[in-house]
Amino acid sequence: MARILIVEDEQEIAENLAALLAAKGHKVETVADGADALPRARRFAPEVVLLDVMLPRMSGFDVCKLLRADPKTAKAKIVMVTGLGRVGDVDTAFASGADDYLIKPFDSDRLFRKIDKVLALP
Repeated sequence: MARILIVEDEQEIAENLAALLAAKGHKVETVADGADALPRARRFAPEVVLLDVMLPRMSGFDVCKLLRADPKTAKAKIVMVTGLGRVGDVDTAFASGADDYLIKPFDSDRLFRKIDKVLALP
């Protein structure tokens, strides 16, 4: 299964996502702060990053750009997971380098489909 990094500042959401993904056999780590996401990703080497937009110290859009710019994390698949659903937010996510976008609230089936989808990307 995949190595998945969850970047989410709401502890309950992060724990629920981690439990869902671990139950499916994924290796999961979480981080609650945008500024801590890049160093954690460099150590953990995730295949998928579930990245919130609204984070302390650094936005998810900025984290996404940094992940794409770093050779150690550039190939990770990034799914923005956020309550922001305006067209401009979605456009900004893709312009920042995201592979997909998931709007909260969502059900677990939709989450698993998004992860499967990005893992199948070249």
